[in-house]
Amino acid sequence: MSGARPKDIHIAAALLLRADGAMPVVRKRGSVHFMQAGGKIDAGEGAQQALLRELKEELGIAPDAASLTDLGLHSAVAANEPDSMVHCRLFRAEWDGEVEAAAEIEEARWLLPQEAGVVTLAPLTREAVLQLWQAALRGR
Repeated sequence: MSGARPKDIHIAAALLLRADGAMPVVRKRGSVHFMQAGGKIDAGEGAQQALLRELKEELGIAPDAASLTDLGLHSAVAANEPDSMVHCRLFRAEWDGEVEAAAEIEEARWLLPQEAGVVTLAPLTREAVLQLWQAALRGR
């Protein structure tokens, strides 16, 4: 980052888990980074509400709001916006259905734990989500 104060971006995202331990990751159009599905929280919108809206828009899925577990607030350098920090309210849910890339998402894929090193991960996914994913798998 340059010497300027970084821009703060507030988002909500999901750590979704399939029965076999895989999690979906998405890559936005024009980006090389894979990350969790989710997005910016609009004015007047709660984090959970924003996440459910984004999951419907990006992956065409609608997990039950009651099934979401709040995993806290996590921050990292933004993957696709220079001089920005992303502050993410992360939620976990089980999801065994299909996911399909839509809206600004160019690619959505299921990632198995042993595949974590084969794709380029966004800083937030690499620095926070991977550890939470591993902990969730150990807790099953």
